[in-house]
Amino acid sequence: MISSVRGTVLTALGTTAVIEVGGVGLAIHVTPAHALTLRVGSEATLRTALIVREDDLSLYGFVDADELSVFDALRGVTGVGPRSAMGVLAVLSPSEVAHAVALEDDSAFRKVSGIGPKTAKLIVVSLAGKLTVAPTRPTAAAPVEKSVSDSVFLALVGLGWQERAALEAIDGAVALASETERETAPALLKLALAALGPRS
Repeated sequence: MISSVRGTVLTALGTTAVIEVGGVGLAIHVTPAHALTLRVGSEATLRTALIVREDDLSLYGFVDADELSVFDALRGVTGVGPRSAMGVLAVLSPSEVAHAVALEDDSAFRKVSGIGPKTAKLIVVSLAGKLTVAPTRPTAAAPVEKSVSDSVFLALVGLGWQERAALEAIDGAVALASETERETAPALLKLALAALGPRS
């Protein structure tokens, strides 16, 4: 089992990062928000999960132990595969997942592409009492840095969203974001992706 990877970032685009470890480039599935934090040429450390199938070996990378823990918990839910679990983490932070489960709010999971009402309800029921991540609550609003919104805009357009839709989603995300979320592109991107909803 490959539980972590440390090396030089070769590429980080969309939902895939390539990290060079010992002269070998490892392709790792990450969330769009995580990819935004990785800088080409710099060193990065990712917590990882290796998913082994008959015809495929896939590495999934995470910012910290909380993300990895939630990923593993989600994969334990019937009907939720690794890609769907990553889809949840692209829209919700680990604390937001814990908060939604604690409130039995399955609507939070229905925002994720590929997760229907039945699976969303199953996630809430299956994860009840199993998450150790502390739920968080929204805090007061604060102005968003222009460079942050610009980064989120470029990420959304790069993922295939129309410019107008991306701008509207960013405006909505800024209105809903906490002060801390406004300060970082990954957090604001998650909110914008949630506002946009699943791709049709």
